Amino acid sequence: MSTNNPFSLALNFQRELLDTTVESVERTSIASEQAERIENVEVGQTPSEVVYEENKLELLHYESEVDEPHGTPILIVYALINKPFILDLQPGRSVVRRLLEAGHDVYLIDWNEPSRLDQHLTLDDYVNRYIDNCVDVVRERSGADKINILGYCMGGTMTSIYTALHGEKVQALGLMAAGLCFQGTGGVLELWGDEEHYDPRDVVDVYGNVPADMLDIGFALMDPVANYVSKYIRLYENLENDDFVENFARMERWLDEGIDLAGETYIQFLEDIYQDNKLYDNEMYVGGEHVDVTEIDVPILQIIGEYDHLIPPETSKPFNDIVGSDDTEILEYPTGHIGLAVSGSSHSDVWPQVAEWYFEKSPADPVEEDSTEGSPDDAVQIEIDDDPSADTEANGTATGEADAEAPDDAETEDDTSAESVETLAGIGPTYAERLGDAGLGTVDALGAADAETIAEAANVSVTRAEEWLAQIE
Repeated sequence: MSTNNPFSLALNFQRELLDTTVESVERTSIASEQAERIENVEVGQTPSEVVYEENKLELLHYESEVDEPHGTPILIVYALINKPFILDLQPGRSVVRRLLEAGHDVYLIDWNEPSRLDQHLTLDDYVNRYIDNCVDVVRERSGADKINILGYCMGGTMTSIYTALHGEKVQALGLMAAGLCFQGTGGVLELWGDEEHYDPRDVVDVYGNVPADMLDIGFALMDPVANYVSKYIRLYENLENDDFVENFARMERWLDEGIDLAGETYIQFLEDIYQDNKLYDNEMYVGGEHVDVTEIDVPILQIIGEYDHLIPPETSKPFNDIVGSDDTEILEYPTGHIGLAVSGSSHSDVWPQVAEWYFEKSPADPVEEDSTEGSPDDAVQIEIDDDPSADTEANGTATGEADAEAPDDAETEDDTSAESVETLAGIGPTYAERLGDAGLGTVDALGAADAETIAEAANVSVTRAEEWLAQIE
């Protein structure tokens, strides 16, 4: 049929219109069915307990994936905006789970929503009081003099400040998409801090705390087509894919559940860090004390998204050149700000490296083993979740683990050869699977191998393999 025939064109148009109409009706029906799935999607499913509370803050301790987690725990400090479940979005894309599976002991600060009365909280409160108290709780519970810290986004900025002021309590510092240097490299966020066009005090005078909606819209407008058009087109095109719909719903829930930002802290961030670049210029003061970044002498790993439009790499990388530490590394990956936490490729390529870095920079037994019972110092008060349904005890050890690890003396020697390598401290499911694939899945088989063979099979350092072997000898 000739395309020049007007009747042919009309018929083709009619057929295409009919097909489109039928598809739209079908997708509308599917959308109705998927609405319940979107509404009831679950996030933050890794088991945890609240081990400390102060004001709105809750300190979470996650249930270990191994019988004896590594002796130096990791404290994750997230930003003051949005909820931290972006780091535990779903089992297959959970930073928390990756660290647990590798054998780390993991804590996380959930800031929760500030009230109107909290508008006067400053960086001094967050850094020298809240973060410091949480660090002391983790130190007390673990028996470690120093702990590892992982700061994400704004949390990375605050933990850099914390380490400059309290470096004696920090073993190693991981900085994930952290804004640290603003000298014409900060994109739209830096334009927000342009003192010639925007005064953050105007917002605080009106609202007290900075509304989450204002921040969310500002971030979304950095890429309006992607945030207001493209993603909904992709959802429409994938309505029949349950996994896609659930992933979409989890992200939307995180984006929708924003948290207001304490007014005075917002002003400090905008004026001192964005506008005046005081942290990078080593001119910043918090609580009347100089935040001397040259005093930061702990190992530092920067985890950076190559395509991060919120915190471009240029706002992070130069920080390694001005700190006092000569043990600094940068792990840059081709993803964005959120992709570092949730993309499948990040979880397969980035987080095993991060977990291994913390092992390499931390002693397995940082102090002599000591009881974690008792109260921390007077400035800190631990409040344990007394929910009878909780499956963990106050010291963070899973109920019944002691019995499981203490077979009768007569059986111990015979059973060792059949034990899975997961019974060894620092070997979680991920490493156990790699070792199993190489024929080293039992304690006996592992003990018969040399450190180099084990390191190659598990994709870890020789030092880490030697630590595993030391447990068998």
